[in-house]
Amino acid sequence: MSAVVEGFAGEIVGPEDEGYDAASRTVLVGGTPAYVLRPANVEDVRKAVRYAADSGLPLAVRGGGHAFPGFGTNDGGVVIDLGLLAGVELVDKERHVVRIGGGATWGQVAAALAPHGLAISSGDTKSVGVGGLTLSGGIGWKVRKYGLALDSLVAVELVTAAGDVVRASADENPELFWAVRGGGGNLGIVTAFDFAAHPTTDIFFGKVSFPAAEIADVLPRWAEYLRTAPVELTSIASFANPFLGGPDAPLEIQVAYDGDDADLAAQAIDPIRALGTVIADEVALTPYAEVLVDGMVPPPGIRLVTRNAFVDKDSVPDVLRILAEAGRAQGAPVIAVRSLGGAVAQVADDATAYAHRQADLMFITTTIGPPPVIEATRPARQQLWDRLSPHVDGAYANFLSDAGDADVAAVYPAATYERLAAVKREYDPENVFAGNHNVRPS
Repeated sequence: MSAVVEGFAGEIVGPEDEGYDAASRTVLVGGTPAYVLRPANVEDVRKAVRYAADSGLPLAVRGGGHAFPGFGTNDGGVVIDLGLLAGVELVDKERHVVRIGGGATWGQVAAALAPHGLAISSGDTKSVGVGGLTLSGGIGWKVRKYGLALDSLVAVELVTAAGDVVRASADENPELFWAVRGGGGNLGIVTAFDFAAHPTTDIFFGKVSFPAAEIADVLPRWAEYLRTAPVELTSIASFANPFLGGPDAPLEIQVAYDGDDADLAAQAIDPIRALGTVIADEVALTPYAEVLVDGMVPPPGIRLVTRNAFVDKDSVPDVLRILAEAGRAQGAPVIAVRSLGGAVAQVADDATAYAHRQADLMFITTTIGPPPVIEATRPARQQLWDRLSPHVDGAYANFLSDAGDADVAAVYPAATYERLAAVKREYDPENVFAGNHNVRPS
């Protein structure tokens, strides 16, 4: 197999090789690629990209492999799996600059930084890849205090479609640096990320639960409070979980207070406890690395269909009313509402290719089940989104199951898309990197 890519130092897995079944699929989606290439170094990445481009085969790039549309695999093409490029190194102790390989996961990063008392605002799942999450945003448990994961980026090393290795930062290739911060995998393969980490303590983390009957009352007041809550507090409200009773499932409000002062944490979290009848309170001081959870791996034959949108302040009452009503129906999707604002909104809308800075909330609907269930619930899902559409805007790429033109248009407003397309024309004019929420070069 090594003859497939001359001089390739990493691993190459084909359909006849042991381990192909595992190598060919992502966490959520199966595939039948011709070859899975696992580069051992940046030179291998260059060779793999050129092989894919010269062969004309479809190219998929895999970090953690959690993309809902299955971007990390394909049928009949080439997969570049970055899993061997997973180093985490503190390269500047004074500035807390951390260099992270393009194949690392956030669990690996959190574990490596914990002994240094450092953290990076990231997602909420250990097995999610640094690359996929960061390139499209990075909304997690420190988002209101430290912003998106991409807001902590100071530089990237990237392999282009031509096989060139370039560095991008505020001072070096600044337009490319603008584009990779929100432009997804459209511009190339990031082999190393330089992040500015921040000192961290343990944080107060857990959930406060309320009866399903109180969702319509608690939810809007929770959203109103988060608008003025300390930025150290980030929160997610979830309900209609079929594993907890569907329409009768409690409203679970997860909280993360970024600090270890018990009095300050109580001052921030107690107003949430006062919103209704608390039926469970599981908030405790927790090491940040332990806040990240293991990602869900669905059993064979089970699909996840996700869709999301952003909500501005004026639309919050209408959207939360519609979602609360939807959650009472049998077969409703799982609904999760995430608080934003804070540090996210302090960055100019056009400073990065992530363009949804001023949203108050972002919510996600998730339907879980075998294909017949997914198909049977399609009309109800469409009806729900038809009701929501006048009140919502945009989409967050990391929580989308689909990647059609409408999805791309939701992720990238017209001005953002045009600017990204210009960068794409410079670095990937043949659209070699098309396995994503694709910005076409022309």
